[in-house]
Amino acid sequence: MKHRRFVSSIGLLSAGVVALAGCSGSDTAASIADKSADFGFQEEGLPIVDETLTLSFGGSKSALAPDYADMELVKQWEADTNIKIDWVNQVDQVYAEKKNLMLASDELPDVLYNTGLSDAEIVQNGANGTLVPLEDLIEEHAPNLSAILDERPDIRAALTASDGHIYTLPSVEELGILAYPNFLFINKTWLDELGLDMPTTIGEYHDALVAFATEDPNGNGKKDEIPLSFRTDSFAANPHDLIAALGGQPENNDHRIVREGKVEFTANTDEYRAGVEALAAWYAEGLIDPESFSQDDVAYLAKGKSDTPILGSFFWWEAPEMVGQEHVDDYALVGILDGVNGKLASHSNNQEISRGAMAITRSNEYPAATMRWADRLFDPVMSAQVAWGPIGVTLEENADGLLVQIPVADGESEGERRQRVAPQGPRITTRDDFENVVAPEPRAEERQKLVDEYYAPYKANDGYPPVMLSNEELDRISLAVPDINSLVLEKFASWIVNDNVADEWDAYVAQLDQLGVSDVTAVYQQAYDRFTSGG
Repeated sequence: MKHRRFVSSIGLLSAGVVALAGCSGSDTAASIADKSADFGFQEEGLPIVDETLTLSFGGSKSALAPDYADMELVKQWEADTNIKIDWVNQVDQVYAEKKNLMLASDELPDVLYNTGLSDAEIVQNGANGTLVPLEDLIEEHAPNLSAILDERPDIRAALTASDGHIYTLPSVEELGILAYPNFLFINKTWLDELGLDMPTTIGEYHDALVAFATEDPNGNGKKDEIPLSFRTDSFAANPHDLIAALGGQPENNDHRIVREGKVEFTANTDEYRAGVEALAAWYAEGLIDPESFSQDDVAYLAKGKSDTPILGSFFWWEAPEMVGQEHVDDYALVGILDGVNGKLASHSNNQEISRGAMAITRSNEYPAATMRWADRLFDPVMSAQVAWGPIGVTLEENADGLLVQIPVADGESEGERRQRVAPQGPRITTRDDFENVVAPEPRAEERQKLVDEYYAPYKANDGYPPVMLSNEELDRISLAVPDINSLVLEKFASWIVNDNVADEWDAYVAQLDQLGVSDVTAVYQQAYDRFTSGG
């Protein structure tokens, strides 16, 4: 029985790092002599091999997840397939610190599962032969995934590198809730106390914040109210929709949007400037929390849970996490406000199609058996279990044959349970699957409804799609993008606090030009055009 373990990351620290010979992915694929037949490999049905085959898997996992070998679903996979997995999946932060040493070593696992690889790392390690090209293996040994990719060329395009190879398998969860992460909430109890209606325009919202700041809505006789708080460069607490309402510029964390097929940089337009100038005026009026530009999530979330309510309005993914169950009924979703150019909902670049769920490395002598093993995870019912946990533990069939969540035990959240029992990794749950195979989690289903009602009808731009840039493209932008984003973030904060946009705008635009913002945008346009043309 084949049983080759790879050394732990701790061992890698002392292991000698072997320089990789430069070779193309296709050369690597050709050099592998597949030995799956040595274990009685079966092209169809179960088990996949007649004799037990052991493969080594490495990668990342949640801090709450147990050893994958102890998960009920994983045990069932081994029983079904006769493929045993030696799992060395490490907590995300630990794995991230050790990953590069592992990739450069001679002790690679056979498979990376939840790879944690950036696009640059996928391209680099595909080109140098560390990762095996998968497109032929998919065609020959993955009927489930092949059928999906034939039906969904957008998923295929997202996986395909500029050299034409596919180096990683996907994770797809098409709930439609990532595009609008920054929900805007307001203290409805305070509005009622002050005799104000729910604001629907940016002017009405401003007036409500002024009332929060000046009329002691919490009734404690202190000027301790925070009319508006947010976080910059966060996942779900950004004031992008206020920039759109006040200035007319849709915005997101990347400062990169798409409109009518054209990639646009957002943070150097007259509309962006107008939005920032308006927020600076609000800051001068005392309407914006001064800590909005420095607080972390812990400090931010604490503001919504004070014994005496002090928070008037905020951006976050959902209200309960921000203000707690005790105060959640005091707050209501504002949604998109009517602004200078009507209602504009800024679309983020958060992706529902993710690369890097799994990769086969050059150490793997059994790629055919490995791909057949992976393909089972793309069956819609199995994908649901990979994502949420096994049937009978977290999922059960309702009267209509749809998989639904089994209610969680007291003291446990759906998210915590999911991390304990579901290994994640390669899977695809499409929009159709959420209607016909598995129902969304209750929280996700509620958010879908809110997105459909409050945000999607006012979509102002398209998000940048899940494009994989080439090595050349990555080289052209790798230094410029962090510098550009740092400058935008720095100036956004300083201009609002110091109200000096007008004094510095021209120099700021010139500095962006010097950093290469036009070239960066051109690179993203080139990659976008390649992606949309299927090239």
